[in-house]
Amino acid sequence: MKHRKSVLSAAIVTCLGFAVQANAQEAAAPVAQTQQQQATELDGVTVIGIRGSLQRALETKRNADAIIDAVTAEDVGKFPASNVAEAIRIIPGVTIDQAFGQGEKVSILGTDPALNRTLLNGQTIASADWYIADQPGRTFNYSLLAPQIVGKVEVYKSPEAHIDEGSIGGTVIVSTRKPLDLDSKYTVSGQISYMYNDRIESGDPQASVLFGWKNDADNFGVIIAAQRANESIRRDGIESYGTVTGHNYAYGQGGGGSIYNRPTDWSVPANPDGSQPTLPPSCAGACATTLLANLDAVGPNSVSAHYFEQKRDRDTLSVALQFKPVEQLDIEFNALDVKAGFDNISHSMFAFNGNPWNSLMRLTDLTVEGGVITKASFDNALVVYDLINRQATVDTESYDLKATWSDERWFASAHAGSSKATGGTGRQVFGEFLNWSDYSYDISGNRGLTFEGTNPFLDPGAFRIDGGYASPWHTDPPGPDNWAAGWGGNIVTKPTRDEEKYGQVDFGVEFDAPIYQVRFGAKRREHETGQSMAGVALAAIQGYGDATASQFSPRPLPGNYLSGFSGTGDLSERFTIDGWALADWILSGEWLAPWQTMPEPGTFNDRSFAQNTWTVTEDISAAYVQADYSWNGFRGNVGFRYVQTESDSIGWQCLGTSCAAPADWEQTSVKKKYSNFLPNLNVAYDLGDDVVLRGSLAKVIARPNYGDMSNFLWLGPQTLTGGGGNPDLDPYESTNLDFSAEWYFNENSILAGSVFYRDVDNYILYTTREETHFNQSTNTDTVFTISRPDNAGTASVKGFSAAFQQTFDNGLGLIANYTYANGEADNGDPLPYSSKNQVNVSPFYENDRWSARVTYAWRSKYYTQVDRGNYLVTDDYDSLDASVGFRVNQFLSINLDGMNLLDSNYYTYAEVKGIANTEKLVRGDYRTGRRVMLSLRAQF
Repeated sequence: MKHRKSVLSAAIVTCLGFAVQANAQEAAAPVAQTQQQQATELDGVTVIGIRGSLQRALETKRNADAIIDAVTAEDVGKFPASNVAEAIRIIPGVTIDQAFGQGEKVSILGTDPALNRTLLNGQTIASADWYIADQPGRTFNYSLLAPQIVGKVEVYKSPEAHIDEGSIGGTVIVSTRKPLDLDSKYTVSGQISYMYNDRIESGDPQASVLFGWKNDADNFGVIIAAQRANESIRRDGIESYGTVTGHNYAYGQGGGGSIYNRPTDWSVPANPDGSQPTLPPSCAGACATTLLANLDAVGPNSVSAHYFEQKRDRDTLSVALQFKPVEQLDIEFNALDVKAGFDNISHSMFAFNGNPWNSLMRLTDLTVEGGVITKASFDNALVVYDLINRQATVDTESYDLKATWSDERWFASAHAGSSKATGGTGRQVFGEFLNWSDYSYDISGNRGLTFEGTNPFLDPGAFRIDGGYASPWHTDPPGPDNWAAGWGGNIVTKPTRDEEKYGQVDFGVEFDAPIYQVRFGAKRREHETGQSMAGVALAAIQGYGDATASQFSPRPLPGNYLSGFSGTGDLSERFTIDGWALADWILSGEWLAPWQTMPEPGTFNDRSFAQNTWTVTEDISAAYVQADYSWNGFRGNVGFRYVQTESDSIGWQCLGTSCAAPADWEQTSVKKKYSNFLPNLNVAYDLGDDVVLRGSLAKVIARPNYGDMSNFLWLGPQTLTGGGGNPDLDPYESTNLDFSAEWYFNENSILAGSVFYRDVDNYILYTTREETHFNQSTNTDTVFTISRPDNAGTASVKGFSAAFQQTFDNGLGLIANYTYANGEADNGDPLPYSSKNQVNVSPFYENDRWSARVTYAWRSKYYTQVDRGNYLVTDDYDSLDASVGFRVNQFLSINLDGMNLLDSNYYTYAEVKGIANTEKLVRGDYRTGRRVMLSLRAQF
């Protein structure tokens, strides 16, 4: 970790100085402890480990007035998973998305991750994403959160007025430990781990340490925690980018088709009228008959052999300070600093069968099944090798200060803080190599793809960067006046930022009455998020910038590449190159022709860069009143929250058609202001000593994703598709209804069921429409199919869950739950990230020395987004994790954790309306390998 003086480091130094001074003062004063006090300390028995964690979680759930679930740390500094998102997946109704093998986005009760909030100690924690294709949103990136600093995670499925608004599915509150809650004066824990990935066949070290101290007066304490986590990621798979239709193959799309609009044949003499003959149809006979009878059939736009490498480094430093100068006053300060690196290289080797100029007119045979082009063959069609080298980081800082005065009858608190995250792609270096080959693909199998060709992916010398073409008056050598440059890739930067400052005050008054407390408060949040994009295309010239892949240390992929996949054919037979060597070559300018100068990335070098540069500010003022009651077995709360939101979406708009200089652009601003009145009611009824019935009715909102609110736009000039934002979006508004019944039939045991309903207005869905934009490939205005978010009407999510947990006297135990969620818009469209079915089963065993736990999770398929005019669906997914622990003595323990033990494949496909078997239209099929972590842990 690089040394950097910051607010957090200064706070740590101050805390340590305060602790040393306080400890010296205590050492100077004799401390007398009576036998009665010593006996009191021995009266309680603290349950630790898995059973202790489950006991605390059930106590949290049972005593709550709202409908919540919780997961707590098994011991100080030891959360029961290597990832917080994967730990809370065991909660009924909580699902995670694992696109890169780890849980990064959390859904609650069948809702989009963006419709749920994650709070750190009750407050916003800024978040950023590393992947260049992601737009800044309202989801929290759980890969940033070191589990060692977490004490408890609560998932609120019903709201309370004093908790920040903004979620429809639920709110996740991550709580770190308070120093004065520690059991002893000194607490020290540490862990050294080694994480091994069987697909990479290597591993990485990890280490963490936590130090806690409080004085003998039990009124001042500090916790400092640090963690260093390194992990290598590898994702193998097959991919496709978009879809093409039979009509595109027959007629072409910008270029020629395989039957009509054939390319000119310059190898034969001109016709008598002076016109030049065209090439004969490549698709003739049975091929033409099948194609013309299936012009609406859909096939993959490309077929790719995907290979992704990433190095994830995360340094986490946190400090918690607590001071109670008098019994009534509690002052807390929490700080978190996360610095993470996500450098990655994507190697895509693909047959571009949907390319308008080099493939659509090369079709020679096809098979259509149920409206899908399941098999196709091509003669001398385009194949492409793309290597994308990205340097990506995500840094997060959060500072939070809270002071609370609690008297016998009232309390008052003041709260202020800030959270800031920066991230995104600091630099992308993209190189593209072209080749031509005969090949065929077959997707007729069950979620499979077979590819066969004349070794199109094996010869690095045959893959060359596009060096452009000669002008009609061309003379050798190529020069600035006789040669048009080709496209060799690009250099792009896309940093993102997310920041919030907040302040709030809360008051409460207690009564000797059924309504035993009334609390009220106000809060101000000022948020800003955005991204800036700049770049430049590589204008390659033949003889200078048209390098072959053989120049960059080509090598075959590892022998286990695509292991676990079946029937991929020649897709597994491919090479790769040194991505860093390619990046150095591009950045050095060695590819430049003598008359060229090294281009500088700029926001206005390409209209897509300017249209992806935007800022959204959002100022939120809120006030609430909440009454807590308890009477004759009933308890709960009733209240309302009033919220006023002011937003401003700032971006760039082109004034003309060239859009080639800053003067061609003007900055735009779209402002919105709206208010919401959000009442809620929580009722809990203790039916006897072991049964709790609950109900909740609430009005809630969720604001649109920041990226959706922006005016960004991207265009695919070859596929004539694109996507963009919509600054005129209104917030989601929902009426939430929840009921649950809980039977605590034994110690550490529960049988529970719940029913939930979300009636959502202003639901935002991505819809497609035709828009005219300037096409840079053809220099003409062209009609594109554009996907944009819209307030598409109403939607509903309804379902139920059942949960069982029991711990037996012999050390065995079981956690199991099932959730059904049916989410759809009023037009029948599916809701993003909503799986209809979810199952979790986790048996465990624990005694004085050994502990073991197995967790199996399965979720059914779910829709994620609209891309290139298609709905993207992730197929059903299951995972198996396991852990074994051995307690050497009261201080040392050894743990072995296995994650993704099934090496499950993450399969996505394009769903096209009107076609029954579109699950064959693979968009991505990935495996990331099994992960095993061996840890030595000490706690004193």
